[in-house]
Amino acid sequence: MFNKARIKLTAWYLLIIMLISITFSVFIHKVLVIELERFARIQKNRIERNLSEERHFVIDPHIPPPPRVNPELIEETKGRITVVLVLINAIIFLFSGATGYILAGKTLKPIQEMMDEQNRFVSDASHELRTPLTSLKTAMEVALRSDKFSIKEAKNLIKENILEVNKLEMLSGALLQLSLSQQQIQNDVFQEVDLNTIIKEAVNQISIIAKAKNIHINDQSKTGRIIGNKKKLIELFIIVFDNAIKYSPKNSTITIVEKKIKDTIELTIKDTGIGIAEKDIPHIFDRFYRADSARQKKDSGGFGLGLSIAKEIVNRHQGNIFVNSKVGKGTEIHIVLSVKKIT
Repeated sequence: MFNKARIKLTAWYLLIIMLISITFSVFIHKVLVIELERFARIQKNRIERNLSEERHFVIDPHIPPPPRVNPELIEETKGRITVVLVLINAIIFLFSGATGYILAGKTLKPIQEMMDEQNRFVSDASHELRTPLTSLKTAMEVALRSDKFSIKEAKNLIKENILEVNKLEMLSGALLQLSLSQQQIQNDVFQEVDLNTIIKEAVNQISIIAKAKNIHINDQSKTGRIIGNKKKLIELFIIVFDNAIKYSPKNSTITIVEKKIKDTIELTIKDTGIGIAEKDIPHIFDRFYRADSARQKKDSGGFGLGLSIAKEIVNRHQGNIFVNSKVGKGTEIHIVLSVKKIT
């Protein structure tokens, strides 16, 4: 599809360029022909005037007569002008065709990437939705085929189905959240906010999950003020803290460290969890991507969307987020945010 679109776009580029080139060539040809004819007339008049003046003098037979205008030479020169302009247009056509094809590719590349991303998103979302739906369908079909299906079994089935429905609800909520984050809504309010207050709010909201595993969050960051959207930043830190808690052992500590670098504040969230393999680190911010260590953890309950949402929020704040991790030793998530106004 994109190859055809690229060829069509190249054809349009070529058509526009050649129309301009041919128009200028016709104009230049007419101007040159007019100037050539004007030169021929002036030269002819000059020769005739010289001849009329020479009639009053004795003509020396040893002196050659003055040159006369050659109409054939004039026509030949006009033809050469036409040939040169045609050759120039042919070169422009070839050069424009090659250049236009390259430019068309560059023009369509962002659209192609967006379409590929959208197709990948639909494919991944369909895969994630298919698993709980298949589980629901299979369980209900088995129950319907059973001749002896007690009320107790029905209640257990309903409980299991509710768990699967909860998974679907969580997935749809995460997809909607990711979609809203990617839209980069222009009416988001960016103002000066207290980063320490935001972190405390995020820790407060995640505290129940942390207490369930007896995990202590050690906030060593100092009060700092940045330009950002308070609601989105709280959401960002909740996602990061939730991930750290989810993959950390019980009775462990998560540490938050702050470092100021010029016009930015870098926050590092350290845990002593299962860590991430080196081969997985480049992909952890991709949608639906889950590292092997995360897949092996049955109670993780994630869909691989949290860090994608976190990255979108950081990008919206014109910041940066990256990860350092070692399997079995823990993970460090670095979040760099600007203290300047968001443009």
